[in-house]
Amino acid sequence: MASSDVHVRICEQEILKDDLEIKALVQDIIECTGPQNKLTELNSKVKERFHNLRLRIQDLEQMGMEQDKESDKQVLFSQVEGHRKQMRSNQTAWRKANLASKLSIDNLEKEALLYGADSTVRQRKMTKEGLAQTSSDITESLMSISRMMAQQVQQSEETMTSLATSSRTVQETNEEFKAMTGTIQLGRKLITKYNRRELTDKLLIFLAIALFLGTVLYILKKRLFPFL
Repeated sequence: MASSDVHVRICEQEILKDDLEIKALVQDIIECTGPQNKLTELNSKVKERFHNLRLRIQDLEQMGMEQDKESDKQVLFSQVEGHRKQMRSNQTAWRKANLASKLSIDNLEKEALLYGADSTVRQRKMTKEGLAQTSSDITESLMSISRMMAQQVQQSEETMTSLATSSRTVQETNEEFKAMTGTIQLGRKLITKYNRRELTDKLLIFLAIALFLGTVLYILKKRLFPFL
């Protein structure tokens, strides 16, 4: 399973990389106050990152299906579900960031038309203050999600390590059992051999006693009944 572990870790690293890039782009969108084409460009990059993230999660799910042990499958499936929840959270943050950015852009455009340059500067300052607060709130939310994801990744690594240790223990126990089985089989063969030898010895002793008795009877016959 060593090769499989390497592929799983590489896939996990790629998923984490995509997730962090999405968070960084979402933060850029939050801070974007125009123009509209800049916001469109940022959203295109986010869509590309989400596409790559979906593919990586599908790869991890496929690796889970290919595992031989049910316990390994469940670990990877749990990680896949966690990554999908994280992706949905990022999508929610992305939508909120777009709403905040578009609202900011719309307000700035309206202010430029209605109040002129001086008023626009003052209103832009106020809008930026509100936007900064919104940015701070969303950033805190993203950081909280990142911490939760880091904890989940750590728990997954600990689970994989525990499973690997358990697998080695089972393998060692199996080897010991095989050795004990071989010893038992050898003992059985020796016992069978000794039983056969004991039977042979008993037969030889019986024949020796019969020969001895026959000889004694023959001698007695010759001495007591020489005329027979």
